[in-house]
Amino acid sequence: MARTPEASGARPDAGSVAPDVPGAGATSLLTDDDLYLFNEGSHFRLSDKLGAHLRTVDGTDGVQFGVWAPNAEQVSVMGDFNGWDPDTHQMAPRGVSGIWELFVPGIGHGDTYKFHIRSRHQGYRVDKADPMAVHTETPAKTGSKVWDLSYDWHDDAWLADRERAQSLEQPMSVYELHLGSWRTVPEEDNRPLNYRELAEPLIEHIEALGFTHVEFMPVTEHPFGGSWGYQVTGYFAPTSRFGTPQDFKYLVDQLHQAGIGVILDWVPSHFPSDEHGLAYFDGTHLYEHADPRKGYHPDWNSYIFNYGRPEVVSFLLSSALFWLDEYHIDAIRVDAVASMLYLDYSRKEGEWIPNEWGGNENLEAIAFLRRFNEEVYASFPGVQTIAEESTAWPMVSRPTYIGGLGFGMKWDMGWMHDSLAYFQEDPVHRKYHHDQLTFRAIYAFTENYTLPLSHDEVVHGKGSLLTKMPGDEWQKFANLRALYAYMFTQPGKKLLFMGQEFGQWQEWSHERSLDWHLLHHDRHRGLMRCLGDLARLYRDEPALHDGDVAPSGFAWVDATDWEQSVIAYRRRTRDGSREVLVVLNLTPVPRENYRVGVPTRGYWAERFNSDATEYGGSGTGNHGGAHTTPLPYHGHDHSVNLSLPPLGVLVLSHDPSQTRD
Repeated sequence: MARTPEASGARPDAGSVAPDVPGAGATSLLTDDDLYLFNEGSHFRLSDKLGAHLRTVDGTDGVQFGVWAPNAEQVSVMGDFNGWDPDTHQMAPRGVSGIWELFVPGIGHGDTYKFHIRSRHQGYRVDKADPMAVHTETPAKTGSKVWDLSYDWHDDAWLADRERAQSLEQPMSVYELHLGSWRTVPEEDNRPLNYRELAEPLIEHIEALGFTHVEFMPVTEHPFGGSWGYQVTGYFAPTSRFGTPQDFKYLVDQLHQAGIGVILDWVPSHFPSDEHGLAYFDGTHLYEHADPRKGYHPDWNSYIFNYGRPEVVSFLLSSALFWLDEYHIDAIRVDAVASMLYLDYSRKEGEWIPNEWGGNENLEAIAFLRRFNEEVYASFPGVQTIAEESTAWPMVSRPTYIGGLGFGMKWDMGWMHDSLAYFQEDPVHRKYHHDQLTFRAIYAFTENYTLPLSHDEVVHGKGSLLTKMPGDEWQKFANLRALYAYMFTQPGKKLLFMGQEFGQWQEWSHERSLDWHLLHHDRHRGLMRCLGDLARLYRDEPALHDGDVAPSGFAWVDATDWEQSVIAYRRRTRDGSREVLVVLNLTPVPRENYRVGVPTRGYWAERFNSDATEYGGSGTGNHGGAHTTPLPYHGHDHSVNLSLPPLGVLVLSHDPSQTRD
């Protein structure tokens, strides 16, 4: 049994209501309808009913507590206000719902508490943090805090335009961020910036890059910093490591006022075994499956939610909607979806239980994910949901009414693996791996894809993106500029993990700040300038984003020049009114007089060249553009003769103002 060590003397004005006092349930926030919906798995606003709520009852200020523990013999509230005594403030059960309640007068905002649970089973007793807590003590402490979430928002303009701005036809370039290691304060023992300190420099940086969104790795409270937030104990609380809930709201508010969307990484796939958390909550496997073949995750040493239990569904969906509502989050990225979909995920034969039809599909998780997406889009039409799903599960980002999972987008993990594998090859060998660039076109529009170069690719000995690139230092930077240009000109939304924008040499560590000093060097500054110009071109040129998820948005010009490692394609708006030509030369050999067919006669202006001198390149290019000649090529009546830069990418578009007769 865990007992809180920071016990102190009881507060003299903290009264109690014993469960046998007549009328004790009169203070309840729960109606009979609430109980019915909760127990059937359809209550998605549990944060309004359970947890700790500041209230005034019969003229007396206090806190209403509520917690679900159906297999408890007795539940009590303890905290600083009663000297952490597990016997003073005993809660009352609410019928057969499994919920325990108590109104405690004389306590309020900022008070720390836990629930002490005596189980019906094996005399088990434990102190638990509140699963519905909206604020917590700073880890390694584990207490929950009573907290007033009031905040005066100033992002009305952003919310009013969000549905348009986040439609699939609009640009989305995402800067993925780990809060604790983006930037630190050297003068204060390298502590991380807090939520409020982060706002101004982060906004300046994202605006300089031209990105449209920031994605926070999990903000939800977690006991172990080394999990990067993916081992969650507080599904309703932003981590107190960086400030209060209001501080986090301030950060989101400031980002919105700057026109930057906010994506939250959310983890309904598993939870840790820490004693104060959800595991074995009331002496039974309440939130998780009891059978480890379904309820235990071998990769992460964590528990898997029981998606077939209605109350667990209510809990998880309440968490998702809470972040969208209370914190104005614009999109939810769901982590590790594949681990939810497959009963045999990362398991050997005999270590998993087939479903009722004998298959390996987790039918309960599938139903949960569909319900999640239906409820999110019904309640918040302007938001998006994004799946990290690493297999070929069909229709992840297709509507549930046609059999899909209902997500708005899916990470294209295949593109990421193929692209990094190709770019890590020495250019002399790339002609033998040409299909790793061209294969994606076969499936590019089967889902609404995001192209991720995420944190997972720059940790655990994988090295940074820059160190993955072959060749000498000049070639490494040229290759990385080409990779970014390839990403930003391919169909799909974009995501890049922090530090890769200026070329970290070290792989990422959550224990230290990014190497901002590298921006004192020309090549690193040039790389970031290149990325910023790419992001702005993608954002401002409709041909590069309007058709991100539409087959009409992409057409090959030539995918067959494997001998020279050159590919060319066109990006178009869905109606065909605008288009750009993209040509990649992925060897360090400049190619003069390289002819490419184009659909329109006239002048094709060079909009972007990854080999520009201001990026650190050699400056090989086309002096602003090229005029067509009436020489048929690549199935078109006209063509342009181009100088292809070494390890370079060109983006050109037709400029009618310079067309010659």
